[in-house]
Amino acid sequence: MTSIEDYMLPCLNKKLFGIECMGCGLQRSISLILHGEFKEAFFMYPAVYTLIALFSVIAFSLFKSFRYSNRIITILAITNGIIIIVNFIFKTFIN
Repeated sequence: MTSIEDYMLPCLNKKLFGIECMGCGLQRSISLILHGEFKEAFFMYPAVYTLIALFSVIAFSLFKSFRYSNRIITILAITNGIIIIVNFIFKTFIN
């Protein structure tokens, strides 16, 4: 029986340069969410839940416009950027 882990893409940046990219862990984090391991998913890739929120708001706003949708999308995008950059710095230089 095959699982989602059989179809995950390897990180080309990590293979070529030996350094994780800013997206390393996202696929595994989503897999952990699908298996019900929510805490482990957060520790694997801290921005996973805010990314899900961001893409949900974007998808919802494509079908139904609502008040402050642009502001919510902007705030979520900036929050995601900060979380991703801080996580990358922590994994690369501090950990």
